[in-house]
Amino acid sequence: MTKQTTLRSTSITFCLAAGLVAASVMPGAARRAASINGTVTFDGKPPVLKPLSMDADPVCAKKHSAPVPNEMLVLGNGNTMANVMVYVSKGLPTGKTWPAPSAPAVLDQKGCQYVPHVMGVAVGQTYKILNSDGVLHNVHALPKINAGFNRPMPANVKEATAKFDKPEPMFMIKCDVHPWMNAYVGAFNHPFFSVTGTDGKFTISGLDPGTYELTAWQEKLPPQTATVTVGGSDTKTQNFKFAVGAK
Repeated sequence: MTKQTTLRSTSITFCLAAGLVAASVMPGAARRAASINGTVTFDGKPPVLKPLSMDADPVCAKKHSAPVPNEMLVLGNGNTMANVMVYVSKGLPTGKTWPAPSAPAVLDQKGCQYVPHVMGVAVGQTYKILNSDGVLHNVHALPKINAGFNRPMPANVKEATAKFDKPEPMFMIKCDVHPWMNAYVGAFNHPFFSVTGTDGKFTISGLDPGTYELTAWQEKLPPQTATVTVGGSDTKTQNFKFAVGAK
């Protein structure tokens, strides 16, 4: 064997060994996570909804210079749907846990509306509630599995916090002072959820290979489900359509 051949053989052996060490130290390098994305649309002619009426509280009404759209159904170009929660409802490994984010999930009371209208929080994550309006609100949470609360927030109370200890999608948050104010929250024991914007798009990433059930939830229309199988580095597309009267 020549000296050049010996050097080449040694180099190959070293590279193989280094690759095995890297794979054992960084498992993610050997197995890429999968993702599922898609678009949620409304099928058919959408109903005409009256704007929100805030006349019962002139202070709230004065915070808006134009009619405030009803948040019950928010559509973008091409009837794309906002405020749809899409989440993994089946297929995650039993017993696996994901730590709650250290940063809080934030709900604001701004313009006498809850912002955002639909959101997700992790089980055990701090749920921070702000009052940016400087008027009396109250936050009335109506879960069925978690403990509910009804917390007044006068003008001088700018912040409150809560936590949800059990998974529970989805439930209402409402204001008893201003009956048009409501929002919806889902508490999840995993990070695989996404809320659509006006472009109707969602992305769920970081999934291990497997078969999953996705649920798309909207506050007034029946939920939609789909089953998606992903490989180790897949990016799959799964769209959803909602319609009045659909089951």
